[in-house]
Amino acid sequence: MVVFKCVTHSSSDLCKTAVSYKNKYKLIGNPRHNNLSIKIDNLTWSDSNRYFCRVEFSGDLHDKYESRTGIRLHLIAAPRIVNITIGSNQDRTFRAQCTAEGEPLPSLTWTGPLFSNATSVTSLNHQITKELHYLTHDGKYTCTAVNSHGRAEGAVYFYKFKAASSSLILILMFVALGVKVLVLLVILGIAVFWRAGMCRYLFAFIPFSAFNQTVN
Repeated sequence: MVVFKCVTHSSSDLCKTAVSYKNKYKLIGNPRHNNLSIKIDNLTWSDSNRYFCRVEFSGDLHDKYESRTGIRLHLIAAPRIVNITIGSNQDRTFRAQCTAEGEPLPSLTWTGPLFSNATSVTSLNHQITKELHYLTHDGKYTCTAVNSHGRAEGAVYFYKFKAASSSLILILMFVALGVKVLVLLVILGIAVFWRAGMCRYLFAFIPFSAFNQTVN
């Protein structure tokens, strides 16, 4: 329950309140002109409810009025795409899922590359979800939400990884193995060449006298 206290000192004064409950409910108008209203800002779906108004006058003539039946607040809204994703199933297949909200509840339509008609729809309160099963074709998938107050669209792109064939995998394995063998042979050749060069270098720089003494 929200309670406001309105004070007016003359017939020309508007209703002045120092309170704005949660920055959402405001009392506006002039009770001396039989005009007093509650204004609700920042509406959400949870505000759809039945509201009752009770007015009490203080002073010499104490009186009160109350609406016994109340008034029903019904929100309407154009569609809005809340979420659109692509996911995988346990059997390694792929699915697209689109969730939208609006009032009246919007209808959802998937468009895009060729696909099966396997879809499922679930709804809760002001939200509706449509799932597209077993995606098989690459491309852009568009979800369209429509109701009597407008339309909204969202899109996702699906590209499935295509595994290479077994023969291509074997060829790539042999190529990689051949490259490794070639690199190993090059390294061995460099090592042999380097050792042979060092031996010739040492032999060339041994003094002849030292070599002669060794022979004698």
